[in-house]
Amino acid sequence: MASGKEIKRRIRSVQSTGKITKAMKLVSASKLRRAQGSVVSARPYKDKLKEVLSRLVASAGASVSDPLLEVREVKRVGYVVFASNKGLAGGYNANIMKEALAQVKATVEQGYEVGIVAVGKKPRDFFQKRGYTIDEEFLAVNDIPSAADADAITKMIKTAYVTGKYDEVRIVYAEFRSAMSQIPKTVKVLPIETPESETADGLDYIFEPSPDIVLSQILPLYLANQVFSALTEAKAGEHGARMTAMSAASDNAAALVARLDLEYNRARQAAITNEITEICAGANALNG
Repeated sequence: MASGKEIKRRIRSVQSTGKITKAMKLVSASKLRRAQGSVVSARPYKDKLKEVLSRLVASAGASVSDPLLEVREVKRVGYVVFASNKGLAGGYNANIMKEALAQVKATVEQGYEVGIVAVGKKPRDFFQKRGYTIDEEFLAVNDIPSAADADAITKMIKTAYVTGKYDEVRIVYAEFRSAMSQIPKTVKVLPIETPESETADGLDYIFEPSPDIVLSQILPLYLANQVFSALTEAKAGEHGARMTAMSAASDNAAALVARLDLEYNRARQAAITNEITEICAGANALNG
């Protein structure tokens, strides 16, 4: 059995760790509330933008033409992987990396080249260790993403697609469901696949100056919105996963302290009993 001093030292160490994990839990909970608000407020806008785009495509008909809609022979596929800069988020990063690696390997097996764009240090380090070249990296994304964060990523992938660096662009991120549920998914964002028209409400829209011109303005906005949505979902998922992981770590620390307290009390009792036994033995020896 360990001595009382050693057990006390362990108790102080675990208590210190528990304070850190509890503080990290509170910080992540605060960030999660803000990030979750961004996700919830962005979803209606995303749905409405998709509806407008479908109506534009229906109005423009066969005359639809834009570089972001151009479908060409696929030779090189770009993967934009959204993960975190830091760990301590449970299986959040591991699940995203597993999904991204499976998609990349499947693309290579089909005979296509791949390019990796890392949004976060974790995907950059993960793919570099496995011998993949990182084409671009974005490591300074805010914990609560802004439109500027998404615009930088959007500009990069749009330029890469229009110039022919990539013939197809896919994003890999964790869709936010709840603090304890983030679902990794892969979505093709370029070329833009226009949603089917939904005109069941019977409304007829008049676009000025023309559907083609309006469409040329809507398509970059639609692409930026997809990137921004993925970014907010990814960050909300990260904060939720870290809050859950730190909550479990805090609970484990409290349970370990309780066990160590019990062990310390037993060690102290054993030491007291041993001292009493020695005193009694000494007294008996003097009396004898």
